[in-house]
Amino acid sequence: MRALLALLVVLVFALDASARDLDGRYANSPLKQWFEGLASKRGLCCSDADGRAVSDVDWESKNGRYRVWLEGAWHDVPEDAVVTEPNRAGKTMVWPVRGSFGLTIICFMPGPMT
Repeated sequence: MRALLALLVVLVFALDASARDLDGRYANSPLKQWFEGLASKRGLCCSDADGRAVSDVDWESKNGRYRVWLEGAWHDVPEDAVVTEPNRAGKTMVWPVRGSFGLTIICFMPGPMT
């Protein structure tokens, strides 16, 4: 019984640490490899499955800085969270993480404002 419980705990942590493409919908995306290598100065963004697409009205650029509307409030995007390589996805995306200190933006990739 203890061994089964230990195995269950290990599996839960392993699933939590992996990218969240649990249903496999992004497995055949032509941009899968690109997303998996996408990073900001804060680290890897993880994947398309972990990021959120952001509508034009939910982000803005002012004086060279970005901010994004998430969870009912504006959040300033840290300078080191901005992805500087060309946006192959064609849409603005953000990779937020909620932790004990609140919401943190790991990566932000601006798209074209239309």
